[in-house]
Formats: sequence, structure tokens, C-alpha cells
Amino acid sequence: MDLGGLGELFGVIYGYILPFLFVLTVVVFFHELGHFLVARWCGVAVDSFSVGFGREIFGFDDRLGTRWKICWIPLGGYVKFRGDENAASMPDRNLDLTEAERSGSFQDKPLASRAAIVAAGPIANFILAIVIFAVVFTTVGRPTLSPLVDEISAGSAAEEAGFAPGDMILSIDDSQISSFIDLQRIVSRSAGEVLTVVVERDGGQVELSVTPRLQEITNAFGNKMRVGVLGIRRTADPEAVKIIKTDPITSIGLGVSETWNVISTTLSYLGRVVTGSESADQLGGPIRIAQISGQAATLGFLTLINLTAVLSVSIGLINLFPVPMLDGGHLVYYAIEWLRGKPLSAASQDLGFRIGIGLVLMLMIFATWNDLVHLQVL
Repeated sequence: MDLGGLGELFGVIYGYILPFLFVLTVVVFFHELGHFLVARWCGVAVDSFSVGFGREIFGFDDRLGTRWKICWIPLGGYVKFRGDENAASMPDRNLDLTEAERSGSFQDKPLASRAAIVAAGPIANFILAIVIFAVVFTTVGRPTLSPLVDEISAGSAAEEAGFAPGDMILSIDDSQISSFIDLQRIVSRSAGEVLTVVVERDGGQVELSVTPRLQEITNAFGNKMRVGVLGIRRTADPEAVKIIKTDPITSIGLGVSETWNVISTTLSYLGRVVTGSESADQLGGPIRIAQISGQAATLGFLTLINLTAVLSVSIGLINLFPVPMLDGGHLVYYAIEWLRGKPLSAASQDLGFRIGIGLVLMLMIFATWNDLVHLQVL
């Protein structure tokens, strides 16, 4: 027996696969749970609730006839309603339902109910993230470091804009800055954008205009990423970092703010990709998620659960994109139905779903290619 190879395999399973499965399973479960709960509330019969695709590993039937199951391919999940042809909720037009069965079908429900059921998945992802952030802020706290400028890199954007050591940053574009982390978040997603920064200097306030520069940085795990950089350093000793716990109500508000930060950062990056000012090579797929999950797990469960919150926001946001097959595509169909007073034709919907499947498959292939390039496999 090759004990070295066995140990390496165990290391991959424990270090990457298990953290990946934990993060993705939690996010997918709550997404589908959102669909499920609102569907049940609206009187829709649910045939199956699946975490994963493909052949079933194990499952059970609840008292209302829903099949709850775990499947072999852990790259998503679905809730299949009565009257659906497949996991994408395409209506089964060949299904012969009795009047009683039809009353429990998804397609027979009013437009508002169908829209609420579809929107519930992404909303559940946002709620999950807010709850995770809030619980962490309440029980563990969040690190804060005052936004003081200790050093300025020579030739940097900050030096050109007139920043000086000792400046205390008060606001950026009228957004109050209370910690150095707030500063980093805004700057990292604002490469090429002119920012108005107010600093406290010698007892007074000075307004500066600065444009962060896009720069490639490498984190502690060797992952490369491009972010906006000013060239400001904070060199305070660890004792200057304070861990602040907040009450549950305040923590919920901070959780909402943290969730919005993830959304705005993602949209800002995608906007730069669309306009051609940023490369799309930072878009990652399952391989990258597995890698980051493993890296997060090495830093402890708290880091892993924070990653779960961030991924939950990302999954919720992606599902709202107006692509047929995704939740956002369904909502577009319903908006058209509301405007027209009747749904699109079956042929139009089927064509849209086929286009949506093609787009999703192309995105998955592109993201996987990026992952392999990132890992220097290609």
C-alpha cells in the first residue's frame, strides 16, 4: 500500500473537498429552502427538494409527499414543483393533471405567487449572509483599525494627490470612514475612478481628489488579484487593532451593510469587465471555490463561515441575472407577462430556456478554464 499516496488523497479530501462541500451545501440548501417555504406557503405541491444533481445518494419522503434527497453532483440543487417538466421549472405541457392536482401546480398559481416563489431563493441567500455576519459581529466581534495614514509609497496615487503621513481619513465621496478596512473596501473596487477624500490634518480638514490605480497583488496563499490601490500603509502594531462586539440589532444593520458591500464590489467588477476596463480572468468556478474554501478552512471555522456568507451573496446575485433558466430569467418572463396581460408563447419560452442553458454552460466552461489557468494547469 502506498501510504504516501493515501495520505495525499486524505489531505485533498480533508483540506479541499470537505470545506468545499460544506460551503456549497449550506448555500444551496438555503437558496432552495427559500423557494420551498414560499411555495408551500402559496399552496404549491413540491415533488422533490434536491441538493446536488444526478443520481440520488440517499433521501426520504416527508408527510406531504416531497422527496428530500442528496445527489452525487454537488454543484447546485433544485426544487421541483408539481407541473414542472424539469429542475429548471419549465412547465410540463404534456402532463395530464386532475382538477385537484392542478390546484397545487406551480404554473396554475397567480403571477404574484409565482414571482414570489422564484424571488425567494436569492432573497434567502441574502438573508443567510446577513444572519451569518450579524451572529459573528455579536458573538465574536469585528476587528477595527483607525484609518490613519502611517506611510505613503513613493510615486503612488496617494503621493500625487497630496496625502501626508499623519492624515486621518474621515470620508470618501461623502461616505464616512470609521476603520482602515472601510477605506480598503472602497478603494479596492474603485480603480480608475476619481474619489473625493476628506482627511483631518493639523486640527483642520483637507479635501483631496485621488484616483486608485489598478494593481496586481498576491495574498498570503499566493492567489493573485487585481484591485484598486492608493499606496497608503497602516503600520500600527497589533495592539492598535480593536475587536468590537455589537448588540444584535446593530449587528443586523452591519450585516446588511456587509452584504451590500459584497454586492456592490461584484457589480463594480462586472461593470468594468463589460466596459473593457478590466479582464474577466478573475471569474472563478467550482475549482476556485474549492481552493478558496480549503484555504479559508486552514484559518479556522470562523473564516470558513464568513466565506459561506460571501458566497451566499454571490450565488443570490448571480441567480438574479436576467438569464433564462436562472431565477432572474423567470422574473423577466413574469414581468413580460404582467405587461402583456398574458404569458409568452410556449415556443418563445422554450427558446429562451435553450439560450439560457447555453449561456450558463459557456460561463461554466469559461470559469473552469480560468480556474485551470489560475492553478497553472494550462
